[in-house]
Formats: sequence, structure tokens, C-alpha cells
Amino acid sequence: MSTPIAPASGKLGILLPGMGAVATTTIAGALLVRGGHAAPVGSLTQMGRLALDDDRGATRPLLREVVPLASLDQLRFGGWDIFPEDAHEAATSAGVLDGRDLARIRGEMLSLKPMKGVFYPGYVRRLHGTHVKTAPSKAAMVEQVRDDIRRFKAEQGCERLVAVWCASTEVLQSPSATHATVHSFEKALAESSADVSNAQIYAWACLQEGVPFANGSPNLCVDFPAAVELARLRGVPVAGKDFKTGQTLLKTAIAPMLKARLLGLRGWYSTNILGNRDGEVLDDPDSFRAKEATKLGVLEQILEPALHGHLYGDFVHKIRIDYHPPRGDAKEAWDSIDLFGWLGYPMQLKIDFQGRDSILAAPLVLDLALLLDLARRAGRSGPQEWLSFFFKSPMVTAGAHENDLFVQRRMLEGVLRALAERG
Repeated sequence: MSTPIAPASGKLGILLPGMGAVATTTIAGALLVRGGHAAPVGSLTQMGRLALDDDRGATRPLLREVVPLASLDQLRFGGWDIFPEDAHEAATSAGVLDGRDLARIRGEMLSLKPMKGVFYPGYVRRLHGTHVKTAPSKAAMVEQVRDDIRRFKAEQGCERLVAVWCASTEVLQSPSATHATVHSFEKALAESSADVSNAQIYAWACLQEGVPFANGSPNLCVDFPAAVELARLRGVPVAGKDFKTGQTLLKTAIAPMLKARLLGLRGWYSTNILGNRDGEVLDDPDSFRAKEATKLGVLEQILEPALHGHLYGDFVHKIRIDYHPPRGDAKEAWDSIDLFGWLGYPMQLKIDFQGRDSILAAPLVLDLALLLDLARRAGRSGPQEWLSFFFKSPMVTAGAHENDLFVQRRMLEGVLRALAERG
């Protein structure tokens, strides 16, 4: 496409289903950076550079200087939650950010109160929501969310909106006949089918309202045929799924190294401890299975055992996540990797990543919101494969998705360069 990109004028509303630790850390971070109190470390849109070729030779300007992104000053935040706490109270409860940082933005955070959430408890069994919508059918529930979206846009005076799912992992779900077409999904909504989850209701409402949507969880959310069909009909870009922030981020960097040096793999054992709300939800076996599915898939795609059978044809890959409340948001991931080298001699690699779940996820939420808004203004719709860089199980238009972090980065930069030329 060679037409100019529509300008990033006016206010951009960022809607966040799930106003817990990740969402409030994102909001607080954007406000702190906007006020000059902190640096946007980890954010591609705010600190990243883009290699360009011009008459002076190769240059690497800041991405936000050459691609028409919305600025932090233009952002307005809102969202939904199944608990009534305002953003300041929720952030304080999450315990991610220092009280001194929250004090600097106290007034703005106090003013951010979540809209009532969509909550059918069978999809998230460890939580018991108290701030929830009621409706006679799931179709009516979609309409309530659409009303919320329109009201937020009008009250905040936003020109455009984008949504990023920051709520809990739901139980593992596979697409069914319900998810095949727009017609079949609308019928299921009218019948309040059990095949329609909380996440799908939010996503469907956003797509109907023309709001770009990114899925930061492993839920079946926008990655099914009916949602892709609706996204294309409405001209809406979508992306997902499951933020790539910690252990899987390391896997998608280390596995390409093993493959590049033709080092063999016998086994990769991963275990995690996590004490926040996400850890509590993942303590439910069916919710864990959804997370496990996105985490397990990366190694085989990268290592291509069909092509490198001697090196990767028979490795063992195991994953555990344990809920350990004392750790709160400070997750810890251990990886024990059994590999082999020259003449088949064994070696080991051990990794202990002591990360902070929401600190790692927050810059991704901001980047995805700004990049999806850019995609919409550039006339793009449907799955945005170039945003695979941010996800464990990326949405693609056809075929298998790419998991190699460095290949994903090249895909991302290629599209950004093309958009820079149009912008």
C-alpha cells in the first residue's frame, strides 16, 4: 500500500480488559514517563531505533521520530475488571511499583475506575468477581461492552481506540463449529453457548466497534476464523497471543543459538514460581494447560526436528508453573538444558531468571497499543503477523507461525521501514 498513513491526531484511548497488575503497571508507567519521572525501559516504540537507508548512508533514528505513532501525551486509559478497586488501589495491592512512584501520579490513578467486567466463572475458576455485569444472554453482554466502548470514547473525547487484553488466563479451549463463521458465532452468542468465553465477548465487542485488539493471554480470543472474518469485514487489525516476557523470551533467543551452532538438545526442563493473581489462576490445571500449550510450541518450530533429526529429533520438553504467594509479582524461572556437542559429548546449561512479571509485560502493552493504532491508520486489517515479536504463539494469516526472536525482529523492522516510508 502506497497511500499516506492517516495522522495520529487527537486522543487515543487504550482500553484494558483486566485492570490488575499488568494493566496498572502499564498505566502508571506511561504517566510517570509522560511526567518526566522515569525512563520507558523495554519499550520499542519509545526507545527503539530503526535502521534506514538514505542519501547519507545508513542511519538509526529513534523509531518514534520516523514512524507516525501517537505520543504519550495523547493517551487516555480505561478498562474493565471484575473487582471494583480504582487503578491506584489495584496498583498498591499488586505491589509491583514503589509507593514513591505511585504518589507522583496518585490523582490520575485514583480517577481511573474500572467498568464492570464480563464474568462467567467457569472460564476462570480460581477468581470470584464482585464487580460484574449481568445480562439475559451473551449477545446482550456484547452489547453492554459495546455501550461501554462508545461511552468511554465520547467521555474522553478520543478519536480512536485500541484494546489490549491484560486479564487472566482462561481454561484451555479449542475452536469448535461455534467459532467457524460470523453467523455461527452470533448464533452462539444469542444462545449463550458455553463455547463463548469472557475473552471472546470483549474481543467481539471491540471488533464490532472497529477497535484493534491484542490478546496478551493464551486464551482463545481473536485467533479463530469467525473473529478473523469479522476483523477483516470491519477493517480492524488484531494480534496475539500470550505476551512473550520471561522464560519463553529466553527460549526464543537461546534455541536459535543452539541451531545456528548445530548443538544438539536432549532435554529442556522449565519451572516457574509466581505469586500474583496470574499465578493463582494458573494453579487451576485447566488454566495451566492453556499456558502450557503456548509455552511448549516454540522449540519444535525453531529447531525443526524434521530437518535436524540427529540433533533435535528426540528431545524432552517439560514445563511447570507453581503458585507461590510470597513471591508476588517477582516471578522466578529456572531452566535446565541438557545439550550435546562434538562427537555427542554431553553438556548442560542452567538459567535462573529472576524477573518481574508486570515490569516485563507493561512495555509490551504500550508498544502493542501504539503499533496496532498505527496499523489501523495504515489501512491494515486482520492478523498482524509482523507483531509476532511480542507473543509466544503469534497469529498468522496462513501456515505455521515463526518463533525465532531474531527472525521476528527482522519481520517487525521490515514492516516498520515500509510504514516509515509511507508516513
